[in-house]
Amino acid sequence: MILEYKDIPVFYEEQGQGTPVVLLHGFLETSVMWQELIPAIAQNSRVISIDLLGHGATGCLGYIHTMEMMADAVLFVLNHLKIEKSIIIGHSMGGYVALALAEAHPERVEKLCLMNSSPFPDSSEKQINRDRAVEAVKYNHKNFIRMSIANLFSPDNKERFDGEIEIIKMIAMDLPIQGIVAALEGMKIRKDRSMWLKQLALPKLAILGRKDPVLNYDSLRPQLEDLGVEIIDFPDGHMSHIENKKELTYNLLRFVEI
Repeated sequence: MILEYKDIPVFYEEQGQGTPVVLLHGFLETSVMWQELIPAIAQNSRVISIDLLGHGATGCLGYIHTMEMMADAVLFVLNHLKIEKSIIIGHSMGGYVALALAEAHPERVEKLCLMNSSPFPDSSEKQINRDRAVEAVKYNHKNFIRMSIANLFSPDNKERFDGEIEIIKMIAMDLPIQGIVAALEGMKIRKDRSMWLKQLALPKLAILGRKDPVLNYDSLRPQLEDLGVEIIDFPDGHMSHIENKKELTYNLLRFVEI
């Protein structure tokens, strides 16, 4: 379905009935990333998957998409659907958006799952890398996409999931350069929500990959434990919905249905 929001289209899909579960994809992804998980979750839940700003069939709102701007667009969809409270599951950048939404409107969130994501801001080194990524996108966005997607998987899985990697690349190639740059700029300036997350009094789950090339598992796990977040870890990389699909599906269903 397409909604008009601030003169741009916002795309969402809806399936199933029951407790609302909102799925937010990551950077260079679209709501398509959830397609193999949705049937299982939708057996007992109302699942809403949304294309974030500048991704998929959702338009751009400028040259910087802050996590707060993305969260506002998600809230717009939920208000349209008359959903007062939901379980939110965010993958990578989608986790940053979920945190922004939960901080602004904690009364709208029943449970929160950060999947291969983090409440911490970019380090100064990571911010420099974001700037380099912006330049790389402007120079040759197709090369940037090819390299970025493959580097999300653990080294052992790049050949094993070669077909899936190619599909993700094909989908990402259709993203507008403006949307890619705006997301990079927005992630670069996102705020530290770790102490706020610690105080958030609702069920909190983090899904981590022990060989995640994007997040440092060894440092992130104890930090999240200190914040009172339940942690489930898998042996692979940043793309748990592909690299550890069976285990992820089981644990998300458990989290949603408890």
